[in-house]
Amino acid sequence: MRWTVQNLLKQLDITRVSQAGSKTEAMDKLVRYKFDLVISDHHMDNGTGLDLLREVRSHPLTRKLPFIMLTGNAEPETVSAVGQAGVNNYIVKPVRLETLQKRIEQVLG
Repeated sequence: MRWTVQNLLKQLDITRVSQAGSKTEAMDKLVRYKFDLVISDHHMDNGTGLDLLREVRSHPLTRKLPFIMLTGNAEPETVSAVGQAGVNNYIVKPVRLETLQKRIEQVLG
């Protein structure tokens, strides 16, 4: 999924992209470097996208970082949980270029 999203971002001329294979790696990068946006899959190693979102929102250096969640689960409980945790937007898989572009524009303005 990471490579798919990176390829879609490249089609949108977004080429400065960093990937993380786990929640721990993602949070480490988010704290160490400056990012404009997080796009996270709900399913990941060492936790979930929801776990990452909660950690991002609780850290003083990342709490205001725009966050888009990718999920294969559009059930109301999942949507509600990520909404309550402070997600800015979400995309139900499969991810399409037009949807990704629209969600990014909605989040970044």
